[in-house]
Amino acid sequence: MSDTTTPDRYAVIGHPVSQSWSPFIHGMFAKQTNQNISYSRIDAPPEEFERQVAAFFQTGGKGLNVTVPHKQVAALVARYRTPRAEIAGAVNTLMIKDDAIHGDNTDGAGLITDLTGNLGFALENTRILIIGAGGAARGVLGPLLAAGPEYVEITNRNENRALELAKEFAALGELRGCGFADITADRSFDLVLNATSASLQDFVPPIPRSAIGPATLCYDMAYGKGDTIFTHWAKTIGAGRAECGWGMLVEQAAESFYLWRGVRPDTKPVLEAIRDQRLPPK
Repeated sequence: MSDTTTPDRYAVIGHPVSQSWSPFIHGMFAKQTNQNISYSRIDAPPEEFERQVAAFFQTGGKGLNVTVPHKQVAALVARYRTPRAEIAGAVNTLMIKDDAIHGDNTDGAGLITDLTGNLGFALENTRILIIGAGGAARGVLGPLLAAGPEYVEITNRNENRALELAKEFAALGELRGCGFADITADRSFDLVLNATSASLQDFVPPIPRSAIGPATLCYDMAYGKGDTIFTHWAKTIGAGRAECGWGMLVEQAAESFYLWRGVRPDTKPVLEAIRDQRLPPK
């Protein structure tokens, strides 16, 4: 616990950022672990990001969570990056250490913890389809491949981006890039991961129904009140399970909190509190 009366300052920085649940989540973590911190939101358009990060740390800030659209730029702002941030090419957690800005990426760890710990999904020897080839997919590819799946397919509206991402990560496991029209659909995948912003734009990527079966877990990295349009669609076509990214959000935040404070919070009560607030009234 901090031994000063002035709380250590943390924040989430993004654009837009008003919808972020991070202050709620980290507030619960701090209360649970008796940490004396404050946590706020910083709305920084792209042209202001580097200046606002520098100002935050120069005025005594201790750590930042970085959200869209700044994660790849944050990797350049960080003077030092962890191996998982280097692999991802993106940073979602910044901190001051030895008077320098250090960057890490906790997105992959958060996803793996949610899948394996909270949802009881075993990743080893599974067939995985990742929809999207942007920063969200990049941030989780390394940890997913390290979990030992049989095969990972990356699909994207822009086929070249999927091919490039697959080539970049080829040394880490068996994977293939393709456009939507070329998804391998001779049998269903075990896990279909939506790493696009399609749900926020209220549409479902054109995934063949044969890619999803009664044993498939469909997971949307986006989240909202109740189902996203992707998880709703997955349920209607017979997916075994469909989950949105609340668990990943909380678990990656817990990993950031641990990096900052050296104590690992219990995520279960936080997930329960969020679930109670996000479900529509009956």
